[in-house]
Amino acid sequence: MTALSIAHIAALYKTLSASRMGTFDDAVVHTTCSALDLYAWNANVSAALLAPLHICEVSLRNAVSEALEVMYGQNWPWDGAFRRSLPNPSGRGVYSPRRDIENTSARYQTTGKVIPELKFVFWETMLTGRHDGRIWNSQLHSIFPNLPTFPARTRQKEIKLGRLYLHDRIENIRSLRNRIAHHEPIFSRDLLEDMRSIEAITRARCNVTCDWMLQTELATITILERPI
Repeated sequence: MTALSIAHIAALYKTLSASRMGTFDDAVVHTTCSALDLYAWNANVSAALLAPLHICEVSLRNAVSEALEVMYGQNWPWDGAFRRSLPNPSGRGVYSPRRDIENTSARYQTTGKVIPELKFVFWETMLTGRHDGRIWNSQLHSIFPNLPTFPARTRQKEIKLGRLYLHDRIENIRSLRNRIAHHEPIFSRDLLEDMRSIEAITRARCNVTCDWMLQTELATITILERPI
């Protein structure tokens, strides 16, 4: 980064807030990197990660939608049996997949419009054990044909291990996505591992899409350019 004057640094700290910059100040205290260098890199790597996150999320939600369509039909967001299969916990600030689908499908008239409006956590909750019997025991390997092999004594156990493989990685990248969306620091994360999670989910769905994503993404090189 170009050398900044004391006045410029003071202006940046005032604009970005001293409390926010304090996180970066603490991170560089034993390094030769400046807090502003780390801040700029954090912003740039966050932006670079949005492209592979985008491809991964779209791949995931279309995959789950395909499985739901097989089970509940093309208009699955309005299917009563599907809605009743979803948990509906109460409490302030508690996420409810059932309320999410009910509220979203009330605002939009087609499945194609509903899908992108559902929260990311909705798709994560669809990869929980409560849906194995209805959806994943019969569809996991057709919807995600490139899942790794998980040796198990029973097919049911194998399905569970495959679903958990996806769920754990989806949970991981959701936390990354949320931090990026709220402009929070991500420099303390293992971002290369986050990229491996993004790749694993996308590849499980489609090798061609995953390879294309890896050929076009700029996140990996940006991660490796972290200031020392």
